[in-house]
Amino acid sequence: MKLALLALTFAHPLRLLWLAVPFLLLAFVWNRSGRETALPFDHGSQRPGKWLARLVNVGESLPPLLLAVVVIILSGPQHLGLPEQRRALTNIEFCVDVSGSMTSAFGEGTRYDASLKAIDDFISCREGDAFGLTFFSDNVIKWVPLTSDSSAFGCALPFMDPKNPNRPPGMGGGTMIGKALDYCRHELLRHDNGDRMIILVSDGQSFDLTAGNDLRIAKQCKRDGIVVYGVHISSSSVPEPIVNITSLTDGEVFNPGDPLALERVFRRIDAMQKTELEQGTAQIVDFFDPFCLAGLSLLGTSLCGLLGLRYTPW
Repeated sequence: MKLALLALTFAHPLRLLWLAVPFLLLAFVWNRSGRETALPFDHGSQRPGKWLARLVNVGESLPPLLLAVVVIILSGPQHLGLPEQRRALTNIEFCVDVSGSMTSAFGEGTRYDASLKAIDDFISCREGDAFGLTFFSDNVIKWVPLTSDSSAFGCALPFMDPKNPNRPPGMGGGTMIGKALDYCRHELLRHDNGDRMIILVSDGQSFDLTAGNDLRIAKQCKRDGIVVYGVHISSSSVPEPIVNITSLTDGEVFNPGDPLALERVFRRIDAMQKTELEQGTAQIVDFFDPFCLAGLSLLGTSLCGLLGLRYTPW
């Protein structure tokens, strides 16, 4: 409280000039004279009652003090608030394979079902980040742009299911991971704020990562500050190009064997990409509370004082 009062400023400092009015009223209350009316008992031998006069003056000083508080409140008292820490944004692009092989059994459902459920659980743990969702097979489709509102993710499951015959045209049964990663990289570069991360979820090989194309993609992602994590949902070993891309971008690739392992993979990615806090600058905030409390106290005391602590000329 003491530090806040020392750093006190006002939004409308010129209004403080009106404080002269309550100060003049206070001076009048404590210095008035010549208004007394003599009564018969005033010529007796009773004491002058100076202490009672001072008590009455205190009671009559309450309205001017209340007026001073009102002037201060109307002047807009402010002070510097404490710097707040805020969550650093992470832009996370999910790159999900919807080729025909993603219909293979995985736990109680398919690889596709398990992937989308794990992604949905992961999002719920990363409130405050921005998420995007891109599907790919032999073509790429942007399904959800980067947004902090992840409600659209749950709606994607039935539409992009590889078994759905009515999913968007052009999504065949092949797998082109290189094309999808290039697309996600360009999407992330459209956003300047925050860290960038791609989570690749696939179960197959990709011919467009051969002939050094994997190293090209890895170098470009590294240059642009994009970390790539891979989730290889298959019993086969992780393809070497995926290992190269993830390791060269400071990420990692995982090979979960069952739905529980898949959930642990996403929890591990969450632990590896911990939320960072940014130190914010101190903001000027209103500082009405102590003055409102003082005003209410003066008002209540003044109302009680009207029952007897007021000046009368007799």
